[in-house]
Amino acid sequence: MATTKFMGRNQLIDRLAAQVGSRDMAIGILQKRGHLYPGTEKLTPQGAERNRMTAAERAKDRESRRSGVPTSDLKYNPKTNRATRK
Repeated sequence: MATTKFMGRNQLIDRLAAQVGSRDMAIGILQKRGHLYPGTEKLTPQGAERNRMTAAERAKDRESRRSGVPTSDLKYNPKTNRATRK
């Protein structure tokens, strides 16, 4: 996961594909998560919401949900694709 490619908005599939090394694997992961409809590359409403976020926003959202800390209290590290407390 040591990639800093595809960090912007509307790059959910490309970002995950760069991280896992395979577009097909990324699509499978996103389908399991419910971000893509089964058997397609079409985004679900939840997937469309995630796709509108940057990599930093997604990482902060993940950590905020996990820890209960507001996203404004988190900082993003693009090298690890993780958010931590400021």
